[in-house]
Amino acid sequence: MKYILLILTFSLLFMGCADKNAFSKFKMQEDQELSATSLQGSKIKMGEDVEGIFSAIYLNDVYPNIYTVNEYFYVYLYLKEEKKMYDTNSLDEIKLTIKLNGKLPMKIKKLDAENKFSHLASVRSEWKRYYLVAFEKEEKNTINLVLETDQSSSDALTYQKGEE
Repeated sequence: MKYILLILTFSLLFMGCADKNAFSKFKMQEDQELSATSLQGSKIKMGEDVEGIFSAIYLNDVYPNIYTVNEYFYVYLYLKEEKKMYDTNSLDEIKLTIKLNGKLPMKIKKLDAENKFSHLASVRSEWKRYYLVAFEKEEKNTINLVLETDQSSSDALTYQKGEE
């Protein structure tokens, strides 16, 4: 009798879990799903020391109907030390540069922590800095995005451009 009760209890337990799982609670919009596949990150290292974290979303993959003329990235980073992003319109000393296939950007726009791309990133904080970065259109199908400081560098974030 107690074996039948034990089997019945486990059967009810497993049947109760069959229709629901953790993934049924995740409802993502299409752009969030695309950004999750496009999101890449890298540590910014100086020797063996980690100086920060660099993450980017390739917006041309997320919004292919909007970003068609140039290459656009939503970049967010955390650095231990305050650095200034290279500005193509300024002659200030370069402290932090971002390059796509070795080329500097045509435009960098600093964004607030809450911006029109915030929903694409799973984590938002006041400690990170957010940028919209635009580069001239690349002819190559494989593109490499690298962040460099005056003494350190991130690994290259490699993106495969979609078929056009």
